Amino acid sequence: MQTSSIPRRDFIAYSSAAIAGLIALRSSLARAFPARPGEEVVPWMDQPPPVPDAAAGDVQNLMKWEDLNSWLTPNDRFFSISHYDRPVIDMASWALEVGGSVARPLRLTLDDIKARPRREVVFTLECSGNHGFPWVTSAVGNARWTGTPLAPLLEEAQVRGSGREVVFVGADAGEEEVRKIKVRQNFARSMTLADAMSRDNILAYEMNGAPLPQPNGFPLRLIAPGWYGIANVKWLDRIEVRDAPFMGRFQARDYVTLREEERDGRMVGIETSVGRALLKSAPARVTRQGSQYRIIGAAWGAPIARVEVRIDKGPWMPATIDRSEEADHAWRIWSLDWDAPAPGEHQITSRAMDFRGNMQPAMEDPVIANKRTYWESNGQVTRRIRVG
Repeated sequence: MQTSSIPRRDFIAYSSAAIAGLIALRSSLARAFPARPGEEVVPWMDQPPPVPDAAAGDVQNLMKWEDLNSWLTPNDRFFSISHYDRPVIDMASWALEVGGSVARPLRLTLDDIKARPRREVVFTLECSGNHGFPWVTSAVGNARWTGTPLAPLLEEAQVRGSGREVVFVGADAGEEEVRKIKVRQNFARSMTLADAMSRDNILAYEMNGAPLPQPNGFPLRLIAPGWYGIANVKWLDRIEVRDAPFMGRFQARDYVTLREEERDGRMVGIETSVGRALLKSAPARVTRQGSQYRIIGAAWGAPIARVEVRIDKGPWMPATIDRSEEADHAWRIWSLDWDAPAPGEHQITSRAMDFRGNMQPAMEDPVIANKRTYWESNGQVTRRIRVG
């Protein structure tokens, strides 16, 4: 694999397909979204600060919640996170390698992958650091991902009986230091063989009907519905089956959640690696039509059974969930009509519940209050607004 600029013939083909996909996407944006003719958006008072200069190259294209107006997030408005560089792949030399503890190693070009069975999945992808920093409050988006199922590919490679984990390695790389030893490493994340064999997982080459945008992993990325963004490896370069646990930086040293838990009357620290996404919701926008207001938001991370909204210190009220688009791993858009609110400043909080009875925790819940790192911040989100 080499990284360089895209050859002109590949760039032309890529651009033409991207434009066609964008036109098709824009034609369907009005679906599954509550809107009223002539309404206006009331901006939130608590706007997040800008991304710090030091992180501007790594965290890009964060959406503004007030701009949420579609079930699918357009590609040009979808966030992207990088951990090393943002590689541009030379398609003349790129191929996906599948190796390690397998009997039949594979080498597949993008054409080879596209010739395999095709599958689509609508999946809401969230960065596990979303709401962990004051300036990261909208690192989430919903897209229709298209690719080929991962499990048949692993079956074809014939994983050996000793195979324990599957490591997904990206083309992005940087220098790491472990005990004063400096080495160059590619970004990589792993999951157990059983998790990798989930029928939900695909190797995606399209996003909303267009080739993957370069910031979102062109030409190929893993899409693992139900997992935080960190597990959905971009710029996929190779897949390795290993016999022992993988302990790379972004598996065992970073993207680790530290919580304090009570044990026999004392608090002890517990570290867990970030993995599956958690139940969450957030108020997105408030619109006004005359004296009538409407609160709109999104809920994701699990099949959503119910969303409730609280204004100031009032009672929790059930929101209306738009179920016109059915997708197991996609967010649900919800709304609550707010008739003639009193002029002044108000606080709006939402909480989601799934079909197993789990509820999005309050910020004072120990699972959130005793968390010492910013990952997996799925506490209830409160926004401030002024009306009248």
